[in-house]
Parts: sequence; C-alpha cells; structure tokens
Amino acid sequence: MAPTTDKSLPVVSSVPERRLEQVSQHLRSPDEVASFEGIPKIREVARDSVGPALGANSLAGIGRASAHQFARNGARAVFICDYSDTHLTTHQRELKSLYPAVDIHPRKFDASDEDAVKAVVDEALEKYGRLDVFFANAGIVGQIEKFTSITGENFMRTLKTNALSVFLAAKLAAPAMMRTNKEKPSSGGSIIGTASVAGIRSNAGSTDYSASKAAVVSMMQTCAWQLAGTNVRCNAICPGLIETGMTAPVYETARARGSEGKIGQLNPMRRGGQPDEVARMVLFLASDEASYVNGQAIAVCGGLSSGHPAVMGKLG
Repeated sequence: MAPTTDKSLPVVSSVPERRLEQVSQHLRSPDEVASFEGIPKIREVARDSVGPALGANSLAGIGRASAHQFARNGARAVFICDYSDTHLTTHQRELKSLYPAVDIHPRKFDASDEDAVKAVVDEALEKYGRLDVFFANAGIVGQIEKFTSITGENFMRTLKTNALSVFLAAKLAAPAMMRTNKEKPSSGGSIIGTASVAGIRSNAGSTDYSASKAAVVSMMQTCAWQLAGTNVRCNAICPGLIETGMTAPVYETARARGSEGKIGQLNPMRRGGQPDEVARMVLFLASDEASYVNGQAIAVCGGLSSGHPAVMGKLG
C-alpha cells in the first residue's frame, strides 16, 4: 500500500510501507531449494518475534512452523508430536541444528488416544517439573461431500480427530499447568486449540469438519471459564486458507491449471496464508505478551471471516 496525500485517507508511514513491501516481495519470490536434509525451507513472512510446546510431522504445516517459533523464542523444551513419524526425526535434527540449547522430543501417537496424550504430559512433568504450553493442532479435512451423504461413522471419525484431541489436551494439560514447585511458584499456562474459520462461519468447509472446528471454539471458551482463577488460559486459532499438507491438493490443482493467482481471492488480502503467519499467532497466545487474552477464537484468515462472501471490486 502506497502512502497518500489525500487527507481523507490515513497516511502510511515509511517504515510500515517498507514492511508491507518486504512481505509482499517475499511472498512473490520463489522458494529456496531445500535447506535441511532434503526438506523444504519454511516460508517466513516476518522478522523474529520478541519475547519468550503440535501435529508437527508435515513438511508444510502449522505444527512444524510453530515448533520453530517456540524453539527460536525461548522454549526450554518442545515435544513435536504426530500420528505419523515420517519426518519427525528430521525435524528434530533441523531444530537442534538451529537451536542447540532447546530439547526437542519427537513422539508418535494418536492425539485422540487419552493414554498417549497423558503419557506425553506426564513425561514433560517428569523431565522438567512443569508444563507451560499445549498446542492441540491435530486435524483432518473431513468428508468433502453434502451432509446427506456423510455416514455417522465418518462424521464421528472427524470429530474424534479434530475435537476429541483438543478436549483431551485441555483435560490433561490444565492440571499439569496448575502444578507448582520452586521453579514455578504460581499456577499458569496456555492451551491453544486449532479451530478454523469454518468453525465460526458456514461455507468454509464440510459439515463434519465445520462441526468439529466449532466444537474446538466452544471448548476453549468453556474451559477458560471452568479454569477461572488458575491463570491457565484457553484460546482457539481459526486459520483461513493456509498452504499446508491438508490444502496441498488445492494449490497443486491451481498450479497445474495456471490459476494459482486466484487462490485466496475471496479475502481482502487476496492471497492464501503461510503456516508461519499462523505460527506467530500461536507464539503470541503462548507467551506472556497474551497474558490477558483468554477464551477467544482468533481468526488468522486474511480477513475472510470479517464479511459476507462477495465478488472483489463490486459492491452489493
């Protein structure tokens, strides 16, 4: 956005102007060649955050990007967990090469398995005596068909992965975050559940997916109230169209058709998002900088959820 001398419009100072141009230029630039053991570099869209532990196996995922943000910004230890461990140990080596002072623990398990979630929470307490952050980020896309064609079994499968996993994270992490000791004299922590714009507005996902993400929003709000006075905060992030492993088919199809430029045209930013952009909101919610942010569903969607569907450039 260029500065303007029209007094009816706000003037953008030179520093924000340069910042916007840097982001735009970065997003227009081609990705660099793989930077670590054959896995692609994370596309970062801003400088390091200032201030201070996820499905993290995907090469292009919010979990992986968030693990990097936590490690970069002061985490003592990060547990990177996923249903698949195809790339987890590679991610571990990459993180250790970049942040040697941070303990990285890859763990393979089903996030909807209560015993498995309890085991990783117990391990964190045993090793470090505390748990400060739990980012519940497991998710599947659901059934891409009309609701009348979705079976009850498939509906519940989506709810199990997307919603039950967040419930278990909150149920098991909250008591751990309330545990105090000499190193942590006061109760506190941050639980973050990945919802979606599909959980706050219709027409952004399938019926089962949307229902599961609305459940995440509701749980984070309800848990925040039930944890009143504990200083354990619960929030949901609601990503829009982000270029991840889950949305890869959308991007691959668009690129094959030569229509990649149309991706994200329904939001005011007129582009899709990058995992790093969501990870920075996750980091904020995990940090003390968000100490008064609780029970919220925060959209990271380029503005998609701020209005009704519209054709860009035309007013209704």
